[in-house]
Amino acid sequence: MKASQRPTMSDSGLLEANRRFYDALWTDARLIGPEAFNTWPLVCSLVRTSRQRLEVAPGLRPRLPIEGTYCTDISLPALAKLRARGALAVAGLASSLPFRNNAFDLVCALDIIEHVDDDDGVLSELSRVAMPGAVFLLAVPLHPSRWSPFDDFVGHKRRYEPARLIEKLAAHGFVVRRSAAYGMQPRASRLLDLGMWSLKHRREQSMWWYNHLLMPLGLRRQKSLALVPGLIETSQVDEILLVCSHPVTTN
Repeated sequence: MKASQRPTMSDSGLLEANRRFYDALWTDARLIGPEAFNTWPLVCSLVRTSRQRLEVAPGLRPRLPIEGTYCTDISLPALAKLRARGALAVAGLASSLPFRNNAFDLVCALDIIEHVDDDDGVLSELSRVAMPGAVFLLAVPLHPSRWSPFDDFVGHKRRYEPARLIEKLAAHGFVVRRSAAYGMQPRASRLLDLGMWSLKHRREQSMWWYNHLLMPLGLRRQKSLALVPGLIETSQVDEILLVCSHPVTTN
């Protein structure tokens, strides 16, 4: 199914759907530090040369160092837990970032733009707050033909065709430098179906299993990021991490 064939929803309706799902999730979930994820070696190499960094909508799964990083999110439970760990966390929308132009030399937005109605508007905002020469980390799901009930469940608005994604990024001043396969979504459809059913109908029990078993198991089974120059071969890739540069301003 192509992205344009997804059912439409108003901006306010989409925002409320995302907030409802993630507020409930982040209220019961634990904050997991960025050092637990396979992005950490990459992040460490980038943080050494960055001065001001921003992570957009990290929830309780931030990838940049928490202390001293500016964060913005729509989830108040997530913001409270991030502030308690030293993040400079403020409430805000990805489509209207509460920061000045050219403020950050490292910007991270993982699993974000597929959730919004106007992804070009969000990319424009990310471009606005990024300094010339900034590094931009982006992760998105690929291939509209692979749309599943899981996409609906977590509030996705679309999946991306790789070539169109590169064109869209270029239109906002971002150039893809490196990329890797990414994501922790289980491949077993029955496991996903069970997890979705449990979160809907047995929330308290399912969150206990999520916090104590499923998330720790997922973290242990992560593979190291296999970053390559440019765009990886994407036919078998369900989700992609892109390391982009922002060589020019577009605003």
